[in-house]
Amino acid sequence: MKISIHIGVHCTDEERLIRCLRRNAEMLDNHDVVVPDPDTYRALLRDTTGALQGQTASQATQDMVLEQIVDDGDLPERMVLAWDSFLSFPQWALRERLYPAAAERVRGLIHIFAAHEVEFFLSIRNPALFLPDLLAKQHGKDYATFVGNTDLLGLRWSDMIGDMVARNSNLRLTVWCDEDAPCLTPDILAAMTGIEDGTALTGWDDLLARLMDEDGLHRLRSALAEGPADRRAVIADHVARFIRPDMVEAEFDMPAWDQGMVDRMGELYEQDLGRIAAMPGVTFLTP
Repeated sequence: MKISIHIGVHCTDEERLIRCLRRNAEMLDNHDVVVPDPDTYRALLRDTTGALQGQTASQATQDMVLEQIVDDGDLPERMVLAWDSFLSFPQWALRERLYPAAAERVRGLIHIFAAHEVEFFLSIRNPALFLPDLLAKQHGKDYATFVGNTDLLGLRWSDMIGDMVARNSNLRLTVWCDEDAPCLTPDILAAMTGIEDGTALTGWDDLLARLMDEDGLHRLRSALAEGPADRRAVIADHVARFIRPDMVEAEFDMPAWDQGMVDRMGELYEQDLGRIAAMPGVTFLTP
């Protein structure tokens, strides 16, 4: 069985992808793709990973886990799982680096499904936008405690992903920037499910509906109905022309940050993307 696991990160997708897939459960079932209720596996996988303590699950343990996740006794061709806390709960996501336990958590999931073909899916985001939203998830933790001794200009997603690749041989990982998600959603959905066209799924454009005004969304749907050669370019063009003004600029208050700091973080992030795209086992999606 092929298993697609969407591992986050926090403050990116906000479960839009898994909600879309669950909404299309019947259609996906016709393709032998199962999207289980997240309540059936999130705590189960967390607890099983802890119990294994770095060891590969026995066949009996693997069978037990799958029996609790998949209702039908027969395994499907593909199963899709998702949780933005697979790599860490929000309060542990920044500890002098981004998601320091990520490689270990991925290894734990691979060990649970050792007899199956596992592929991971990951959305990353400009730290200048990611960190303020992550701070908001800290349940009262103040800025100084949140940042600690972290060198904010030294944060690199490539460090986290590089560890994942180095510690998990033959890792298969699809990565994209959250900023590009509006253009890439159909491709992400297709890759996660193995279906040919993600636009066949009801609700694939929910994110676009949040970003664009009604007229722009109508124009985009009409343009896509014509079957353009470059769908990503068409979506990007319509988003640029019809994005709602309140979606253009992010407002936040981070102590000691100025525009220069924000700009520099953005520049370093752009440079980091090239390193990620060149990593073995990584498929990097771009508009």
